[in-house]
Amino acid sequence: MDETDPRTLPIFKKGQEILETVRLIGNLIPEDNEVLQDIKGHMLSDAALLTVKVAGAEAGDLYDIRMEAAAIIRKAARDLMVQNHSLDMYGFKEVRYYQLVRDLIEEYRLLFIDWVAGFDTSNYIIDQWGLFNPPGKGPFDEDDD
Repeated sequence: MDETDPRTLPIFKKGQEILETVRLIGNLIPEDNEVLQDIKGHMLSDAALLTVKVAGAEAGDLYDIRMEAAAIIRKAARDLMVQNHSLDMYGFKEVRYYQLVRDLIEEYRLLFIDWVAGFDTSNYIIDQWGLFNPPGKGPFDEDDD
C-alpha cells in the first residue's frame, strides 16, 4: 500500500479550495433566508465530500472501496455544479460568484480522471453487489487470494 498522505494529492488540495470557496460564498447568504441556508448546508456537505472521500479511498486502498468513494465524489461534484440554479431560483443576489465554484469543479474533474486512472485494479476483493469490481471481474467470481 502506498503511504502517500492524501492531503498532499492535487485532487485533495483542489477539493479544499472548492470547500473554502463554497464557504466564502455561503457566508454571503442571508441568515434569515431558511431556503437559501438549507441550500448552503447541502453545498457545504457536497464540497466536504470532495476531500473526505479522497482520504477514505486512499486509506481503504482496495479497488472497490476506491471506486465507491469515486462514485460518491462524482455525485457530490455534479450536485455542486448545478447549485447555482437553486441559488438563483431562490433569490440569492450574489449568484454570479458561483461561477468560481463551477470553474474549480472543472479543474477538479480533470484531476479526478487522473486519480481514478491510477487505481490498482489488482488490489481488490470481489464486490458481491457487482458495481465496483475491476474490469473483467464479476460479483460471482471468487477472490484470487
